[in-house]
Amino acid sequence: MAVAHAQAAILGLTVVEADPDADAHALAQLGAWCLRRYAPLVALDLPDGLWIEVAGSAHLFQGEEGLIEDLLSHLARRALRARAVVADTPGAAWAVARYAPRERVVAPGCQVAAVAGLPLRALRLPRETVAGLTQLGIERVDQLADKPRAPLRLRFGPEPSLRLDQAFGHAPEPLAYLDLPDAALARLAFAEPISTPETLARVTERLLVELCAELERRGLGARRLDLVFRRVDGASRGLRVATARPNRTVRHLMQLFAERLALVDPGFGIDEALLCATRVEWFDAAQAGLGVLAGEPAEADLAELVDRLGARLGPGRVYRLDPVASTLPERSVRRVGPLAAAAEAGWPADLPRPARLLHPPEPVAVTALAPDHPPALFVWGSRRLRVARADGPERMHGEWWVSDADSGLVRDYYRVESTAGDRFWLFRDAPAAEGGRWWLHGVGEA
Repeated sequence: MAVAHAQAAILGLTVVEADPDADAHALAQLGAWCLRRYAPLVALDLPDGLWIEVAGSAHLFQGEEGLIEDLLSHLARRALRARAVVADTPGAAWAVARYAPRERVVAPGCQVAAVAGLPLRALRLPRETVAGLTQLGIERVDQLADKPRAPLRLRFGPEPSLRLDQAFGHAPEPLAYLDLPDAALARLAFAEPISTPETLARVTERLLVELCAELERRGLGARRLDLVFRRVDGASRGLRVATARPNRTVRHLMQLFAERLALVDPGFGIDEALLCATRVEWFDAAQAGLGVLAGEPAEADLAELVDRLGARLGPGRVYRLDPVASTLPERSVRRVGPLAAAAEAGWPADLPRPARLLHPPEPVAVTALAPDHPPALFVWGSRRLRVARADGPERMHGEWWVSDADSGLVRDYYRVESTAGDRFWLFRDAPAAEGGRWWLHGVGEA
């Protein structure tokens, strides 16, 4: 539509001149951000799309759905509206994202069914090709797939058949992946494909030697490394490791990768390997060694232990608990990194707390001697527990400055010990006269 016609149709229309070069630059910046956050392989799909190879990194976000949710929420906070779909092939992901937006994850091996009912435009065909196929009565992808290919090739060339095969996964689709600006990386290409685990380990160590030398030259240490193996069939397999502190020790980084090299499926062989430091920090080796010279505990050893545990158990499963200034027990603790600085707040030393806090609290049935006295007996699940000793109540009020629901919250906590010697932390969520219910909030005693 011409600008004059648009302004005549909509009064006060705002017109902004298009700047394709600026749009391409902004898209490249977004791709570089995705490289650092989501995966080591990101390709531009001009003018308005990105391909992200998430194989090997989706588990860091609790699966493909979690990765999509994280991506879209971050873009929404930056006022960017987007659609995202995970599929086995770039063509299928492109088609479903644009023409079946309600679907987010195409199950493995189901890309044919996901694309079959979509319009021909979903195959990224030129407009004139789509118009010509429509004149022949071919409007959907499944109708094109049912037609003999030889006559279509004579009239429309090889592109319709190629795009169809790429979307279905019958033909590879090479992508021009981005490199991080000024990223430290090492690359190896092989004359003959490799596949044995021993060879992959030797290649990884050689890449680490080259990369760590480059990091040392720049005065940097790696916080996150992405290792990508590109197979002869065009697919890629990636591994990601992270470190708690900047590190460029080949031995230690090799140990982290060795934990996971067995997960790499070489397929029919690997013809290229790429190692990239996607997150780095300044690293002063002389400063790092002062603690050892002074006879202090070597923090680097602890950091390496944290790295090995994270590689084996998962990065989100290695943490420690830090106190938080809050009147409610479930809010008085938070997970932090194992090497994070200690918080200034602390738990009250004169108020004992249970060794294990249940979240959420579990309801219990209680028999009390008097309305505001500790319970004489309570039933927790299938266990019937008689109370031998008790202490309390310790009254806690809600945090009215957090939410309106907290303004009238009152809890009376009791520390009780059963006749068998087990200790529990019980509370009533309102005074007895108001019909408060009883809950089990903690087990044991610190």
